[in-house]
Amino acid sequence: MSKVKAAPPPGCTININDPQVQEAAIRIQASYRGHRSRKELREKGPPRFLLELKDVLLVEGSAAKLECRVSAFPDPFIVWSKNGKELKDGPKYRYVFEDPDVVALVVRDGELADLGRYTVTIKNPFGQTSGSACIIVEVPAKVNKGPDNVKGKRGTTVVLKADISGEPPPDVGWLKDGDDIEEDDRVFYDVGDTSTILTIKNARSSDSGKYEVFVENNLGTDQSFARVDVL
Repeated sequence: MSKVKAAPPPGCTININDPQVQEAAIRIQASYRGHRSRKELREKGPPRFLLELKDVLLVEGSAAKLECRVSAFPDPFIVWSKNGKELKDGPKYRYVFEDPDVVALVVRDGELADLGRYTVTIKNPFGQTSGSACIIVEVPAKVNKGPDNVKGKRGTTVVLKADISGEPPPDVGWLKDGDDIEEDDRVFYDVGDTSTILTIKNARSSDSGKYEVFVENNLGTDQSFARVDVL
């Protein structure tokens, strides 16, 4: 006497031709391949880089991320440093670990002082390795402190000074009453790393007027004004 095979309850059958079933199978296969690749990465031995650090650009006020891929098992101990000085995980510098193999450092609130060479050192019981890259900082040109108004006597030397900043270093110009100053032995200006100085020797009444210092780089421009009166 043959037995009649009972039909499976509703919802317990799978149609392999169903697009949703096929898509789920693809996801399962991909997940298994990812598991295998992670397992293969976690071989006992000294840490090694799978992808080295690369230089990154940091614009003032923003954040930058230095990252690399490593193979290290057992799990490594990570230290980040800048120009040889260890960086502590905190509000400014954030250590980031992205499973299974990405190690990163996020530098927040970018400023010119963040420019430098950063090194990651990766250690485990079998040894250590390290790699370095630079953060290149860009800062808009700025006149941090403009020149003061000046009153001078004829025949004396008048000096106007402005404090400036910017990275790349900005182009600097001086104007008088809206026109570029044509330098000579009597009227000239110097540009340093953090300041610019306009010098007027043997001042004349005609040197009186409105002076402007102007700075510019690829990120921005800035200017400041001062009044010179030669009496």
